[in-house]
Formats: sequence, C-alpha cells, structure tokens
Amino acid sequence: MPVVIFLPFAGGGASVFRGWVEHVAGRFDLLAVQLPGREERFVEEPLADVASAADDALVQIRRNIPVGERVAVFGHSLGAALAFEVARRLEAGGQYELLQVFASGAPGPWNGRQEHATGLDDDAFLLQVKRFAGYDHPALAVPEMRELLLPMLRADVRMHEEYAPVDRTPLRAPVVALRGDADDLVTAEQAGQWAQATLSSFVSHELAGGHMYLVDHPAAVVDLVAGELDRALTR
Repeated sequence: MPVVIFLPFAGGGASVFRGWVEHVAGRFDLLAVQLPGREERFVEEPLADVASAADDALVQIRRNIPVGERVAVFGHSLGAALAFEVARRLEAGGQYELLQVFASGAPGPWNGRQEHATGLDDDAFLLQVKRFAGYDHPALAVPEMRELLLPMLRADVRMHEEYAPVDRTPLRAPVVALRGDADDLVTAEQAGQWAQATLSSFVSHELAGGHMYLVDHPAAVVDLVAGELDRALTR
C-alpha cells in the first residue's frame, strides 16, 4: 500500500492530517510531517527556510517509511513548496518510488506569491494572513496563545514568501494540482503553472471551497488522492 506524505501549510501542525485517518479507510497509508515549533515539537525553534524544512521532513520520512516503499507527497500552500523540495530529495536519493506529487492551493514553484505579510506589525500581519487564507485560527483570538503562536506563524509565512527553487529542473514524477473553486488567493491559471514542474503527466482538479477547502472537505481530498493513486498504480 502506498504511503502519502502530508506537508503542513503555514501555521499548521500534523494533527490536521492525522485526523484524516478515518477517511483514508485503508486506501493508502498516511504520514503527517511535524515541523519544529508546533504541537509536540513546540519547544523547538521554528525553521526559517523551505530547504531546512524539507531536510527535516526527509529525516522523518526515512525514520517512518521503509526503503523501497511507494510514496506520494501532498502539500497545501506553503506545504506545496515543501512537497516540491521533498520530492526533489526523494528523487535524488533513490530510496523510494515516488508515484505522484500533489500541489494544493499554490502557484507553481517558480511563480511565488506577489503579496507579502512579512515585516508588518502583529495586527496588520494577522489581518493579511487571514485575508490570504480566508480564515484565522480561533487560538489567535486568545492573547496568551497569540503570543505563543505568532513566532511560528511568522517564520512559516516568511519561509513561504522567500522561497525560490535553486534551479528550474522539473521533477520526474507526475504532478497533480488542486485548488478550491472559490479560492481568491490562487487562480486556476496559477495552479496550472505546476505543469512546468514535471517531465511526466500533469492534471489539475478543483474542489468546492475557498483557499482552505481541504480543512472543510477532507473526505473529498482523500477521495481525489486515492483515485489519482489508483490510476498511477495501474499505469
């Protein structure tokens, strides 16, 4: 059974994806990557760049997935950039069979987001992040929690905004792009930019919802991922 590796969006922890296990229902195994600065790794310093985060994710992958397994990578927003870099490392390492890369809610890896939140004061920063995402975490309304969460969220946003791949070499693995059909942050054209990121097949899907559609409709995301994996395994 293939393993799907889920990479977090800005401010997100692994628990978001671990809660999807009930929807997976044996169609694939799920590994949710936990980056420093959140949940059980809360005491660790948040990472400041995508390359370091991808290296950290690779350590978790090698610790949890036996060599030779078939894997896929899924990332949303910041997670899509992480997925691209993790996929590069998996292909270079040659220890796993990389079936697919799922890039959700993000422009292509060489087409970064134009509007930024980094450098704004706390209130303006949170308003901008809320506008980007279309929602805000309830914990940010609690002053004590906000103070604890802001450094990690700022690090993630900066990581995403400053990301630039080191070269333009496409992946060998197929790429599947996803977006919410009401996403005001990432257009269908921007999602289509992921076609440039692969030497193999590319397909794009839209699911109901805004930028954070996957939080509201996890079962639909799992169904789509499982269907694409089935097609990949029969090719």
